[in-house]
Amino acid sequence: MLRMSTFSRCLAVAGLSWVGCNAFAAGAGSSPVGSSNVTVADPAVPRPAGTPCVVQLFANDVFNDFGTRPYGYAPPAGCGTRWSKVVLEADFSVTAGRNYDRTAEIWLNGVNLYFGTTEEPSHSQPQSWHVERDLTDYSALFRNASQGQAILWNAVDSTYTGVYHGSARLLFYPASAQAPAPRVPDQVIPLGSDPVGSTTELDSSTSSMSKTLSLPRNVERAYLDVFTQSQHDDEFWYTCVPDQYAGQVQECGGGNFREAEVSIDGQPAGVAPVYPWVYSGGVDPYLWRPVTGVQTLNFMPYRVDLSPFAGMLSDGAQHTVSVSVVGANNYFSGAATLLLFQDAGSQQVTGSVTRNTLVGQPPVPTIGSTLDGSGNGAITTRLTRQFVIEGNVNTSRGLMKSTVNQAVGFADTQTFTINANTYRQVTDQLTTVSSTSRSKIGPSIVSQYQQQVSYPFHLDYDQEAPADGHNYIATSVQQGYRLVRSRGFGGGIAKFTDQVGNTLGSADTLRYDANWNLVGHDGQSSSQAFTYHDTLGSCYAANVSSAAGVVTAWSSGSSCPNGQNSVNWFSHPDGSPDQGDSQ
Repeated sequence: MLRMSTFSRCLAVAGLSWVGCNAFAAGAGSSPVGSSNVTVADPAVPRPAGTPCVVQLFANDVFNDFGTRPYGYAPPAGCGTRWSKVVLEADFSVTAGRNYDRTAEIWLNGVNLYFGTTEEPSHSQPQSWHVERDLTDYSALFRNASQGQAILWNAVDSTYTGVYHGSARLLFYPASAQAPAPRVPDQVIPLGSDPVGSTTELDSSTSSMSKTLSLPRNVERAYLDVFTQSQHDDEFWYTCVPDQYAGQVQECGGGNFREAEVSIDGQPAGVAPVYPWVYSGGVDPYLWRPVTGVQTLNFMPYRVDLSPFAGMLSDGAQHTVSVSVVGANNYFSGAATLLLFQDAGSQQVTGSVTRNTLVGQPPVPTIGSTLDGSGNGAITTRLTRQFVIEGNVNTSRGLMKSTVNQAVGFADTQTFTINANTYRQVTDQLTTVSSTSRSKIGPSIVSQYQQQVSYPFHLDYDQEAPADGHNYIATSVQQGYRLVRSRGFGGGIAKFTDQVGNTLGSADTLRYDANWNLVGHDGQSSSQAFTYHDTLGSCYAANVSSAAGVVTAWSSGSSCPNGQNSVNWFSHPDGSPDQGDSQ
């Protein structure tokens, strides 16, 4: 019977070489066809007109050990304190050499500014790539001087020689009549314990990232931006099976249901789905050369609406906000940022949570199996929950009632074919969230925000040992990120709707000799399509394809009016969150 452990199949192909050149984002003006470097179809963060004020956070820092890279921050001089847009830009590179993909983070005053992973290096040529994040909602953080640090832990020795470099800066776009400053959170509060910033390790379902806080007495709305990144034994959590079947199918145990749980003072307060990110060294590194997986280089946080708890959080007592990951099995890295909107017309508000049906709905999935005695068949994991959380807060505008109505779904099927010559595992997974947030003052709907998000994921891992001794592993992956959002005001009538679509497919076959020594690979192909539309005329479309590690096709704007991408400066085409309304 064939099988490599999950850890072994990662190590077996780590550090393999590939050819690289200049970094490319598919929204740029020149074509990347013929390039073998990192190439993605993701959009850049749109900007308003005008010249931004720039603050350099760090420049060409070298990451060749397990130390942090501290930096000092001061607000941009002569640029005011309210901006129409704040954008983080970061550029990373790695020298020619051998090494693994690494986690990269940028922090300021304990708040996460960027979270992602790196491209696994090429043995023969350096690599480089560019990432951006819309940080306008974090504007309050940038009004005061503070300390930050970049973290990109990397082992460099005689075997692992790839050295990473990085630079980052913040761009502040001054508010104008054409691009006014939006209303942004008044408080930006990290949940981590490091005052400068670092992730929290969540080893198991009982581990938590928690902070006990004394909050302002006039909180009107509250949100929590959540990142949960799989690490170590949990890197391939989406392939794991319940413990009772792990030995039979030779797969990691612990199950494959993962979900971030948010609580306040021990009371369930919301959930955040966990995206099945695949890193650039994951399963087979050739899958991700040159087109990386969905969000691999630049994670998007999931925003949890905690507004029904605003009145309770304003009562003057200390409150503990916590995040845990159900199913974490050594381990997940967590980062979270609390965003608070305060009532400008009142120094103290009162209120309470009036309904919470998430209480009493533990995240326990239903498990099914059709496995036979040889391990052939399927294992299914299913969970569906729907809940309503309501709360009141007495504001200077009147009694505001906030309601969050959310349905979450998780469906996973692991299908196995196991015999003397074959070990094949097919993973089909779909995570969905449908939510409506509504605020009312009296009978009037002040705002309404609806969101539907889905994470489809398919992995086919086929390990074969034919009689001729020429062994191989054929792998294909399809990933998706789909988001539909709508915002309504003045009675809840939809005023603005946008849609994000990001789909990717990749395939490769690793070839081995009779002793399972890697001798090469073939059949590499990949393609990514990214689309964005909104009801105010924004349109973005980009497609990139590759074969044998080289970009073979690229298009940008072809399905948009006049064949050109055009996105409003205030839009979020990458799927990054915003506050959801403009109260």
